[in-house]
Amino acid sequence: MADGTLKQINPFSGTEVWTVPGRGNRPLSHRADTPAPLAPGARTDTCNFCEARKLRTPPEKSRLVATGTGFEILRDVMPEDLDTTQAEFRRVPNLFEIVSYDYWRENYGYTMPTARREHMERYLADDAGRAHVLDIVRTRLAASGQDPDISEDGLLQLAPSYFGGGHDVIIARRHYADGAETTDQLAGSGSLTPEEHYRFIAFTVDSLRDLVEQNSYARYVVVFQNWLAPAGASFEHLHKQLVAIDERGVNAETETAKLRQNLNLYNDWGVNHAIYRNLVIAETDHAILVAGVGHRYPTMTVYSKSAACEPWLHSAAETRGVSDLLHAAHAATGTQVASNEEWHYKPVDLDVPMPWRINVKWRISTVAGFEGGTQIYVNTLSPFDVRDRVTATLRDLRDQGAIAPHIRIAEECVPAPNLLRYNPNLER
Repeated sequence: MADGTLKQINPFSGTEVWTVPGRGNRPLSHRADTPAPLAPGARTDTCNFCEARKLRTPPEKSRLVATGTGFEILRDVMPEDLDTTQAEFRRVPNLFEIVSYDYWRENYGYTMPTARREHMERYLADDAGRAHVLDIVRTRLAASGQDPDISEDGLLQLAPSYFGGGHDVIIARRHYADGAETTDQLAGSGSLTPEEHYRFIAFTVDSLRDLVEQNSYARYVVVFQNWLAPAGASFEHLHKQLVAIDERGVNAETETAKLRQNLNLYNDWGVNHAIYRNLVIAETDHAILVAGVGHRYPTMTVYSKSAACEPWLHSAAETRGVSDLLHAAHAATGTQVASNEEWHYKPVDLDVPMPWRINVKWRISTVAGFEGGTQIYVNTLSPFDVRDRVTATLRDLRDQGAIAPHIRIAEECVPAPNLLRYNPNLER
């Protein structure tokens, strides 16, 4: 508009967003608490996701550990073995499931796979394992306002939720960054090294594949990360969540209808549009990072260039390319900014191709009455503001060695149209 107001329509969802002039220079972080010195032991014993409280979470499904030659995934570790290795990342069931095991059992007649049931029986036959599960169930009942002092048999009726359910949490080892001295120095995604972040993503992809394979009634597994309380995090400790659901989700259904009309949708209105509007932030050989258009919150999107539509079908190099840009986006955002990370990919029962892409959204504003009454969302930052802030920060981070050195930034990118190879109709 003539006064500088920028009106955007999201080409995938139809969401309308306005950015008004004069607000783009506002600081992103708004931490209210005054930092305090770290107490003794705080690095490993601050919240229920910390290393010293491994029995405060439901029984592990898997963990990623460093070996002398690389990394290894250990599955179904028993209580007595939890401290024999150091988990860089742990996969545990969510204590309070969004979609419960009973949902699948009662609505679909679902039964957990044999391997999961055998592990549950082995865990409950172990004295320490049985005590662990009973404590977890009591915690769940008490937190939900129910009586935890019921019979052991009654408590064990809830045990299958923590072995065969479809809502998992991927927990990072650190609560605070290495060398932290005060409580505001949290360890976020951008605090990890590029290698650590790649392992985080690859481990999450392994968990995603497992959930897809173990429940044939699940049509989609939602993958997301809430960072800091304003973005919905219960603990300000780095973690991702995966939730199996029996729908594709509103976003996927909306985009699928448009995709059937234009199979090249994500090239045309995602990457090509970003190229033509100079909204490309960074690039690797296997992925591209752009400023998003028409989102409720300022957003960056990482698109995989791979021909594979499912994350678990990506090669290691392709996954690393996505991870490096996602890590860079988080590093440029900083740990003081509340954010959501949202994964999107082709649902297992979809008959048209759809690329893997990940949104990073800055939760720097509060949706209020104006948005509720009009369904028009007001952002303080335009896509161009996001591009300028992030590209400037990425150059500094690359010079410091904090992000992958091979990332190409802004004008260093030489993107050509139709970079995304998910569309089999494009000639290469």
